[in-house]
Amino acid sequence: MSTITEQALEELSPFELSLFLEQKIHENNKVTNLLNAGRGNPNWTAPTPREAFFLLGQFATQETLYGPGELTAGMIQADADRSQRFVDFLAAHPGKGADFLKKIWFSDNNYLGMPKEAWLTDMLDHIIGDNYPNPVRCLSACEGPIKTYLNQELFSNSTTPFDIFAVEGGTAGICYIFDTLLNNFLLNRGDKIALMLPTFAPYLEIPELPKYSFEIVKVQAEQTMLDGKMTYQYPDAEINKLRDAEIKAVFVVNPSNPTANALAQPTIELLKEIVATDNPELMILTDDVYGTFVPVFTSLFSEIPYNTACIYSYSKYFGATGWRVGTIAVAKHNLFDELIANLPQDKIQQLNERYASLTADPTTITFIDRIVADSRDVALNHASGLSAPQQVMMVMFSLYSLLDEGQAYKAEVMDICRQRERLLFHTLGLQEPLEDLDTAYYCEINYEDWTRKRYGNDFADYLKNKWTVTKVLTSLAENEQLMLLKANAFGSSEWAVRVSLANLATNQYPEVGKRIIRLTDTIRDQWLKTK
Repeated sequence: MSTITEQALEELSPFELSLFLEQKIHENNKVTNLLNAGRGNPNWTAPTPREAFFLLGQFATQETLYGPGELTAGMIQADADRSQRFVDFLAAHPGKGADFLKKIWFSDNNYLGMPKEAWLTDMLDHIIGDNYPNPVRCLSACEGPIKTYLNQELFSNSTTPFDIFAVEGGTAGICYIFDTLLNNFLLNRGDKIALMLPTFAPYLEIPELPKYSFEIVKVQAEQTMLDGKMTYQYPDAEINKLRDAEIKAVFVVNPSNPTANALAQPTIELLKEIVATDNPELMILTDDVYGTFVPVFTSLFSEIPYNTACIYSYSKYFGATGWRVGTIAVAKHNLFDELIANLPQDKIQQLNERYASLTADPTTITFIDRIVADSRDVALNHASGLSAPQQVMMVMFSLYSLLDEGQAYKAEVMDICRQRERLLFHTLGLQEPLEDLDTAYYCEINYEDWTRKRYGNDFADYLKNKWTVTKVLTSLAENEQLMLLKANAFGSSEWAVRVSLANLATNQYPEVGKRIIRLTDTIRDQWLKTK
C-alpha cells in the first residue's frame, strides 16, 4: 500500500480511515489479536426464522416436483390438499423452524392478512422466485405480516392506515425518497433542509451531492442529564429552529447513530407543536432501524404520521445485513400527496408527462407509488420491487417477532448489548447512560472529556493541542490493534469516537477499555518525560 500523509488521513471519512488502517495492519503482518469495534455489523443472528425460511423453501421445492422432465420442475399451483401435506411435512421435520411455522398456521390470530391456504400458496410461489414480484410495491401475502410487525415494534399499535414499499435495506430507502422528493418538486436544488445531529455519516453527505446542494440547517443534540443519568437529547432551542417555514424537510435517525439514544417524549411533543403551528408543511424523514433496541420506542411516524415517511431495515436487529431488506412506510393520508396536488399547474403537467406511461390519469399516483416508479426510472416500473424471496424472509422475521419466542429474542438481544455497554463503561470509569432511551448498540465516547476527567486538564490540553482524534485512532490501531470510528463526520464533537457494542464477543469489551487506557497511559508517560 502506498504511504499516506497525516493530512490525507485527516481528510478520510470514518469508514475509509477504518478500512485503510485495517488493511495496513494486515499488510504489515501485525495482526495478533485485532479487535474491530468500529464496525456496526452485529455478531448475532436469529436462527428460528431462518430455519423456518429454509424449511418453507424445502417444502416449496417439493411442491414443484410434478414437472415435465427429469431435471425440470413445475410452478406452484393452487391445490386443495396442500394444507394437509404442509402439516405432515412440518411433523416430519421437527425443530424450532417447524414449531414456529405450526404456531403461525394454527394460531387463532390472523397474522397473515388473508386466508392461510391462499397465503401458503402465494408464499411458496414467492420463495421459489419463479414469477416477477407483483404487486411491485409489496407482495400481498407479505404486506399484512410486515405491517403488523411495524405496528407492534415501532408504531405503538397506531390505528393510522399506511402503505409500505419493500426495499433493499434502509440506505436504498433514503436514496429512493430523496430522488422522488426532487423529481416531484417537493424539494428543489438548493432548498433548506434540517439534519438532526449526530447522524449516520452518509446521511450528512447525501444532501451535499451536486444534484441536491441543499442548504443544511444543523439541529444538534447535546449530552445532558435526565433522571440522574446521561443521555443525548436536543435542547428546545435547537428543535425550535424547525419553526422556520423555509425549512422544507428534516431528517432524523431515531434512535440516533452514533449516540444511540431515542428522542425523549418532550422533544416529540415540541415537534408536534411546531408542525401544528409554525411549520405545518414540514416533511419528516425518520430512519427507525435501531428502534427495536429500546425497551419502549416511540416513532415520529406514530406521533406525526401525516408529515412523516419512515424507513426501517431488518439488518441490525436480526443480524441480516447481507439480506438487504427493509421498508418505507407512508400514511395513506399524508402531506406528500397534498403538496404534490397543490403544485403549480406547470409542475403538475411536467409530472403528468413523467408518469404518463403508468396510467391515463397520473395525478392519481400516490407519493409512495411514485417512489416505486422512480426507483426504476419510471419506464421500468413493471420490474420494480424487492425480490420475492427477500420479501418472504422479511415475513419470517416479522411473524417471529409476533410470537412469545420473538419477544424473548428481543429481550436477549437487548441484554447482550447492555452487558457489553456495562463492561466497557465500568472499565473506562464512565457512568452508564439512561437505559429507557438507550439502544446500547453503539456508544459515543468523548475522548477529550474522558482524558480530562481521568488524567487532568494539563494532559488533556496537551492532547488537544498536539494530537488529533485521527492520530489517536491510528495509534490505537497500530499499537493496540483496536479499531474504533471517529464520530466528528457524524456531526458529533471533534474528539468523539464511536464504539460498536454489536460486533465483538461480550467478554472482549473490558479489553477494549483496557487498550484505550493502555495507549493513553503510554501517551501520558511520554508527555511527562518531555515535560
